[in-house]
Amino acid sequence: MVGHQVSTAEFSGKRVTVAGLGVSGVSAARALAGLGASVTVVDGGDSEALRERAASLQAAGIAVRLGDADTLPEGTDLVVTSPGWRPDSPLFAAAAEAGVDVVGDVEIAWRLRGPDAAPWLAVTGTNGKTTTVQMLASILRAAGLRTAAVGNIGTPIIDVVLGDEPHDVLAVELSSYQLHWAPSLRAHSAAVLNLAPDHLDWHGSMRAYAADKGRIYEGNTIACVYNVEDPRTERLVEQADVEEGCRAIGFTLGAPGPSMLGVVEGLLVDRAFVENRHQQAQELAEVSDVHPPAPHNIANALAAAALARAFGVDARAVRDGLRAFRPDAHRIAHVADVDGVAYVDDSKATNTHAAQASLAAYESIVWIAGGLAKGATFDDLVASAAKRLRGAVLIGADRALIREALARHAPDVPVVDLDRTDTGAMAEAVREAARLAGPGDTVLMAPACASMDMFTNYNERGEAFAEAVRALTAGRGTDA
Repeated sequence: MVGHQVSTAEFSGKRVTVAGLGVSGVSAARALAGLGASVTVVDGGDSEALRERAASLQAAGIAVRLGDADTLPEGTDLVVTSPGWRPDSPLFAAAAEAGVDVVGDVEIAWRLRGPDAAPWLAVTGTNGKTTTVQMLASILRAAGLRTAAVGNIGTPIIDVVLGDEPHDVLAVELSSYQLHWAPSLRAHSAAVLNLAPDHLDWHGSMRAYAADKGRIYEGNTIACVYNVEDPRTERLVEQADVEEGCRAIGFTLGAPGPSMLGVVEGLLVDRAFVENRHQQAQELAEVSDVHPPAPHNIANALAAAALARAFGVDARAVRDGLRAFRPDAHRIAHVADVDGVAYVDDSKATNTHAAQASLAAYESIVWIAGGLAKGATFDDLVASAAKRLRGAVLIGADRALIREALARHAPDVPVVDLDRTDTGAMAEAVREAARLAGPGDTVLMAPACASMDMFTNYNERGEAFAEAVRALTAGRGTDA
């Protein structure tokens, strides 16, 4: 049996409090109400958008309480939280005092699976989760399997589990938040792509963050996929309680040993899912089949291939799926070439680990960076990239932290510090980067920071960069 399965009758008549009126909260509330639960949604906000969502739920017979997210509704039997709610929230303290369990939407989805439910191939990590899950779904589709990329991406997972569309297997992206609140989850196979400090304000420590990531391996039946270049991910495999016969499968950008996938002479090869892994290797694809063929993206492709191979997918489908895949916008996306300079948008690089992978993909860089640091430090990042930097343009609220790291580790790199945090700063940043760059250079917007000091999200930041580059190509730099 893949995992613990619970009848939908478990929720009938239960009084459930749903914490948060976001996408996953609305999905959970509607699903549980449809299963006969008495549902109350609580949210500390009281905006017009929240009131509109509340009205829609109330029309469906679901109670909503806005402006008070600290008090546990009387008689609550179960709390279902949205992923971002901190474990130390007063609502959860009240639940603990009352002996009420707190779980997330992923846990509810897992419990709602039927006896013939599609297995889950699960992916987590500090960076690369979405790309890897999308690659995996593309490979599974190339193998003729009915699948969907779900979880921390796209359609809420409860909606997929309860939906009418049949699936053979699901490619599931899981954040550390979601894993924290999903104690029963038992995947067919799972991967932790990498581990770097992130969301430590939520988890409290790196140890707690890693432990939540490691939950993805618990109860795996076929394969625990880890990153050979990140020993912390292998340690999580060693600590996991898995089903007998479950294998540890590594992926590496170097030549693979037995029970690994890796790269040999421009080829992605498999020495794990072959008849004689000590003497044989199976060619899966060429490095050029991966878009873009940056090192961190090759690693993503290897992890996706490992999970697909664990599910029995053949080598041809791995190649065809990788060839068909194109990453989402703002993930190391080439925008344009202007006067011999390449302009690349990696607005999705919202932390130092992601930015380090992006910077490693280019030889000569004018770097646009800055935003909200989220408690991060930048010394290691700058030290690792110093030899590649031809210049830096800094924007955003916490740019001084990056400027100071540049002064310590790359003192000869020219730096432009833009003392503005309005959205129009991006146009000026691109113009300054163009001034610093020469033919053969790459102007790389990999901020290493969150975007919310200047933009609604990383998508808006990426669009602002692309618009400013397009203005360059038209010869009409604008000052918004």
